[in-house]
Amino acid sequence: MGELPNAVMKRLLVKHGGGLRVSGAALDRAIEAAEDYIARLARESQVAAEADKRKTIMDNDIDKARAKLGSQF
Repeated sequence: MGELPNAVMKRLLVKHGGGLRVSGAALDRAIEAAEDYIARLARESQVAAEADKRKTIMDNDIDKARAKLGSQF
């Protein structure tokens, strides 16, 4: 089981999925996909922060990482 709360993910899927219900297996897959994306985002953000010789990830690092990852999805 993942680290993201099921209730939060389910609420987001229902909200952005037109109000449709979500199966348990679909919820598990969505959590897995979200955690994978967040892990990639964190790694790319870290690279951006380290390139600027910082030890803190800033909002612009997240923006850079999202732009880079956006081309992969």
